[in-house]
Amino acid sequence: MERLLAVSSSPHIHAPQNTRVIMAWVLAALAPAGLAGVYFFGYRAAAVMAVCVASCKISEYVWQKLAKQTITVGDLSAAVTGLLLAYNLPPSIPFWMAAVGSVFAIVVVKQFFGGIGCNIVNPALAGRAFMMSSWPVPMTSWTLDGLSSATPLAMIKGGSIENLPRIYDLFIGNIGGCIGETSAAALLIGFAILLYKGIISWHIPVVYIGTVAALTAALGRPAGPLYEVIAGGLFLGAIFMATDYTTSPMTKKGQVIFALGCGLLTSLIRVFGGYPEGVSYSILIMNLTVPLIDKFARPRIFGEVKKHG
Repeated sequence: MERLLAVSSSPHIHAPQNTRVIMAWVLAALAPAGLAGVYFFGYRAAAVMAVCVASCKISEYVWQKLAKQTITVGDLSAAVTGLLLAYNLPPSIPFWMAAVGSVFAIVVVKQFFGGIGCNIVNPALAGRAFMMSSWPVPMTSWTLDGLSSATPLAMIKGGSIENLPRIYDLFIGNIGGCIGETSAAALLIGFAILLYKGIISWHIPVVYIGTVAALTAALGRPAGPLYEVIAGGLFLGAIFMATDYTTSPMTKKGQVIFALGCGLLTSLIRVFGGYPEGVSYSILIMNLTVPLIDKFARPRIFGEVKKHG
């Protein structure tokens, strides 16, 4: 009998790990940042995470049930999307907004395009962009210890560099910001877990972060390159969202090109844009270029003759 290959949606990797195992390790790598968020922002951060994860899982189940599709909630991808969206939200966000953003991320961005492996942009980032355009004030209201505060990047944008938090506070997460982005230390622990388990490679995070450091230094940002890479959502975006299998290039060459583009756009938005942070929009824009990057960066087959003209 002829042997047939069973082909499913991406991620396609040569490894003894299926989608559920991969997503479980991603959740484990995200855990330190979540714990840091709860420690610094309190129980409300945990509640926002719970709302986002539950909304993503329920909306995926209901959609697939109504569409008579295979139920894939058990693969944990919806839970990862929900947690990543929560990490990109301020802890003070109303719960109903978090739920609406979660439904948008799963139903419109993921399921409308065919489910896991078929979406063209990162669902969590698209959900955040949708929420930013719909409710800009709640999405940019930051608190720490119950007090309103500006993010470090907003301070730099406004020229208040004399009041910037210490590097130490940035590193551990004792600053205002989104739930999962403030603790560089926790995110680096997650990065180490993903590298150790072979879930991601270093190419996108390192090149992305390095590009932002180099360009912001070259463009004369006053706080310095170390501050630029630790402040804001760069670590969260570079480690956990730019590396999404479905919306990032397949080859190492393509990943480097993709990361360079993300770093360039992030730096330009931070320096010249009206918004102090550019990570989310930079990754979303570069997601749209992935098919072109994959076509350009695909390895040439041995013996293939390059076409001219």
